[in-house]
Amino acid sequence: MNDGIEANGEANGARWSWGASWPLALLTLISVFNYLDRALLGLALPLVKREFGSSDTVLGLVTGLAFVLLYSLLGVPIAWLADRANRRNIVAAGLAFWSVMTLLTGFVGSIWQLATARFLMGAGEACAMPPSNSIIADLFHPQRRPLAMAIFGTANSIAFIVFFPIAGWVAQHHGWRAMFIAMGAPGAAVALLFLATVREPVRKTPIKVREPISALAILREIADLMRDRCFFWIFVGVTLMGANVWAAGAWTPTFFARVHHMGLAQVAGVVGPVRGFIGAAGVLAGGVLIDRMPAHRLGWRVGIPALACALAGPAEAAFLLSDSRAIWFTGFVLTSFMSLIHQGPIYAATMNIVGEQRRALAIAVILFGASFIGNVVGPSAVGILNDALAAAYGEAAVRYSMLIVAVTPVLAGLCFWRASLLYRARLPAMS
Repeated sequence: MNDGIEANGEANGARWSWGASWPLALLTLISVFNYLDRALLGLALPLVKREFGSSDTVLGLVTGLAFVLLYSLLGVPIAWLADRANRRNIVAAGLAFWSVMTLLTGFVGSIWQLATARFLMGAGEACAMPPSNSIIADLFHPQRRPLAMAIFGTANSIAFIVFFPIAGWVAQHHGWRAMFIAMGAPGAAVALLFLATVREPVRKTPIKVREPISALAILREIADLMRDRCFFWIFVGVTLMGANVWAAGAWTPTFFARVHHMGLAQVAGVVGPVRGFIGAAGVLAGGVLIDRMPAHRLGWRVGIPALACALAGPAEAAFLLSDSRAIWFTGFVLTSFMSLIHQGPIYAATMNIVGEQRRALAIAVILFGASFIGNVVGPSAVGILNDALAAAYGEAAVRYSMLIVAVTPVLAGLCFWRASLLYRARLPAMS
């Protein structure tokens, strides 16, 4: 049975659940470590390259593919288990495991040991997002979920604004190995705190019969999800935004260096604060705006993310194509704000349409699209176009190849708009 979206908005359950604020805060902190620990290697790459003498190709595979492969593939069966077992314990076990892998990264003696630690870190981090989203969905009323999901979605920005500079200071003064040890050690303590102070939320419907985990059972449930047209269009939209985010993250520093001739310090001074603070503002703005949506406008919970993504495309094009600092900087700020507004509302809408017994699996499928497909397609497509256009445009080729980053949010916006129409039509049935 799908969750009811109470049209009058006056029931006690629709009020903000302050008793759920502590679990939400801890889950957000856990997600901060989730984003931070995976990003540490990028910060340490120059020092790792100097020590191990590895090629950029090998370092790229260790940084990206070694992590995202197991992270994406394991996310689905772990989510399937989370829909049937204790989600709190899964999150805590995953946090403890990936924190140990982060810590052990400080002791690796070769690039292959580093790849193994990275590979296993991805396995641990796969335990975080789907069960966490499912827990939040049980803690908060459907009308409050967009704001709760938006708060949870600020974890990435918090990681880069607060903890990344600390990690950089440790690496600069004590070495990259000390950085991994220092950032990995707190995870075990947070896992124990989470186990000691947070209880598994009561599910509104009985847990499914615990059939043995099998690929056939998982594929059957994924096929059922994909037959839901609203979920399908959300999946395609999130995958396109994943390609946008991964491609922008991989190539924006290179764009600044090649097109605007900035040094690394200048690039860090622009990308870090803008992506961090403005991105967090966009996530929260989306959550607050949709949280205040009148009961008769609930269909806009998917429509507003569609419009935000559509607007991100022209802003990205202005950023890429203009030589005027005022214009490209404004475009960069706007796209940083607009491109993450969809996060909380879309996840909350997904929780509503799939029903309680498939929440974790649905989020895992969406993350597979955003993380694995988006990561494989987005950065690679820009790189291939860079090489293809280099003869004609030289270093400026990245300016035109990155127009992919401007096209994908517009396409995602169309997908979300289609999903919003289907979502709006289903509101009476979900009431």
